[in-house]
Amino acid sequence: MKILAVDPGEKRLGLAISDPSGTLARPLGVLKHVSRQADASRIAQVAQENGVELIVVGQSFDENGQPNLAGRRAAHLADALRSLTSLPVVLWDEAFTTQDAQSARLEAGVGRKKRAGHLDDWAAAVLLQSYLDSLENRR
Repeated sequence: MKILAVDPGEKRLGLAISDPSGTLARPLGVLKHVSRQADASRIAQVAQENGVELIVVGQSFDENGQPNLAGRRAAHLADALRSLTSLPVVLWDEAFTTQDAQSARLEAGVGRKKRAGHLDDWAAAVLLQSYLDSLENRR
C-alpha cells in the first residue's frame, strides 16, 4: 500500500511517499503554502496522481502532550483533506523530524550547499518512515 506523508509548515509543506510495499519512505517534493483549502486540494491531487491509499499528516505537540499551534493547524489540514477525499487521513507525531532529516541528508552524502536548503520533503520522509516502522512493529 502506497502512503503519502505531509510535513506541514508555515511556508512550505513537505511531501514524502512510500514504496508500493509500504516499507520505505522517500522524499517526494515541496509545496508552497497558500491556504488550508488550497493546500488540501493540492495534496489530494498528489495523492490521486500517485495512487496512494492513506495520507499521514505530521502533528506537533507541546511539553504537556497537547497539540501546539502548529499541531492544531495540522489537525485542521487533516480535516480539510478528509472533506476532499475518501482516503483515510492519520495524524502522526512529527517530533524531531527536522533534526532526523538533517542527519539523513548528511548520511546520504548530500553536499554542504544542498544541505543548506529547506528540509521539508526530507522531514516528511522521516515522518513517514516513523509511521511505517510503527506498522511493522505492530505485525
